[in-house]
Amino acid sequence: MHTFHIPVMGLGFTIDTPVKVAHYGVSSVISIVDDSLIERMREFYSKKLGISYSEISEKVKDYRAQRITSYLDMIDEVVKSRVNELKDSLNHTGEEIHKYFEMLPDFSELKLKFNELIAKGESYRTELKEWVHNNIKVGSIDVNIMTKLDSASYVKNEKLPPEFNQAHAALRGFALSNLESSLVLSAGINPSLYTYIEQFSDFFPNQDSFIKKKLILKVSDYRSALIQGKFLAKKGLWVSEYRIESGLNCGGHAFATDGYLMGPILQEFKDRREELILTTHKIFTESLRAKNKFAPSEPLNIKITAQGGIGTAEEHEFLLKHYGLDSVGWGSPFLLVPEVVNIDEDSLNLLKNSKEEDLYLSKISPLGVPFNSIRNNSQDIEKMELVEKGRPGSSCPKKYLTFNTEFTSTPICTASRQYQNEKINELNKQQLTENEYKSSFQKIIDKACICVGLSNPALLVNNMDMKGRSKGVSVCPGPNIAYFNKTLSFKEMVDHIYGRINVISDSSRPNFFVKELKLYINYLGDLIRESEANISEKQINHFNNFRNNLNDGIEYYKTLFEKYKSKYSHFKDDFHIEIEKLREELINLFSDNKKVA
Repeated sequence: MHTFHIPVMGLGFTIDTPVKVAHYGVSSVISIVDDSLIERMREFYSKKLGISYSEISEKVKDYRAQRITSYLDMIDEVVKSRVNELKDSLNHTGEEIHKYFEMLPDFSELKLKFNELIAKGESYRTELKEWVHNNIKVGSIDVNIMTKLDSASYVKNEKLPPEFNQAHAALRGFALSNLESSLVLSAGINPSLYTYIEQFSDFFPNQDSFIKKKLILKVSDYRSALIQGKFLAKKGLWVSEYRIESGLNCGGHAFATDGYLMGPILQEFKDRREELILTTHKIFTESLRAKNKFAPSEPLNIKITAQGGIGTAEEHEFLLKHYGLDSVGWGSPFLLVPEVVNIDEDSLNLLKNSKEEDLYLSKISPLGVPFNSIRNNSQDIEKMELVEKGRPGSSCPKKYLTFNTEFTSTPICTASRQYQNEKINELNKQQLTENEYKSSFQKIIDKACICVGLSNPALLVNNMDMKGRSKGVSVCPGPNIAYFNKTLSFKEMVDHIYGRINVISDSSRPNFFVKELKLYINYLGDLIRESEANISEKQINHFNNFRNNLNDGIEYYKTLFEKYKSKYSHFKDDFHIEIEKLREELINLFSDNKKVA
């Protein structure tokens, strides 16, 4: 099958991507945070496809979970219908079924067998149809929950029980759906949410060791994977995939490591994969027996996958072969594939014309986590227009990022008009210099309503009613998008991934390992400069540890270069030169700052 997957992107970009790619055997991920968007998409598809629709209003007690379950069940049925249409295409032109097999990697046994049967001619038509019917594989309809998005729900001012928290309700919505797929848990451990998974039987293996709903952990390093894997194993829950994401060379929220780089992290997973499996298997089976549940005698399968900044077929192949990965995630480049994601025309043009300097690590997220963004996106433009009108902040219609209680007993969002007005009023009472005031004011208004901005693409693309709401889009690509500069079809992007064509015209694109290293050195430099005035001993130790980790990564890449420089063009001489330049930058970063030298 395919050796790539499409990760979750925002709230609306991939909200219906499985409908567009699953019947071609490609797996993708839906965010199930925004139940209001999900309900609108269910209504949209129901009308488009003539499916019966009954609104699930907010007056329903468990509306959030019910909306998610209903939408996922509908998506599941639509994908199954499209698979049947795909198979049936052999009775007509056969165009779709040919597209299915053409997009598979050239080494695919399925592709080779299909071509063999086609070559036999019309006399083997019946055999071909039967074989196709039995061998079409469907891409997984996976879902993502960002574990930090688990704020409490309220009815008026009454706080509801924890099972109605946002992430808890989303989990329940997926658990009660008909899907046989995976739940991607991102943004770190949430003990309460992880414990809640135990309530649903679909997450446990049956007598055939089959798990209907699998768990995928998005992690930044091996230590995090082991801690979370063991935590879940103690509850009788198996992690079927560890999805490693670059800390900085990715889209959306960036969960930076302390200087641990992608290459050494992947190497550790490769070297300790068996240890991870055996360690968690022992804990897992002991827990299952204690619960009087079926315990597999042999360890279940674990996939190791990675994503973040990959942009060429050669990089893709290298990750699969050298680190033994099961799949590689391709996210941001798919933002230039309207056939696959929801992307409005203005944002599409912004992305196509973007350069390296247009992409930056922003502070716009109310979560307080760095957020990859692009300059002049329409949501930021709307935000600044409101500031100029003296009305900073959002009306906060969705309330998914309500965590702040500085001014209220009920949590509110730092991007909300309520919070920003309170904070600015507080600022006005302080005796600050002009520069101090501007700096503090900017930090307040930086926060943007990404809940609306990340969901709007789906509404705009599908011409859905947006009366009375913001039309701004928060685009959150990784830095890798700077090297892709044209609209692509689904097949063109897949052909690029597998090296059948090359859609990157910018020859200056750096190796993705080099790019991540540069991002980390810049990030460390920013941290040091921000701390310069009142730097503590603890911070100095942290910065030195960060530097040591980066130096270890550089040494690892030098060894990798020597091993593969004659085999892979992305390890050609300029890889070595760029690594050495970045080492010098790192040395200068500390020598120029006497407090951390």
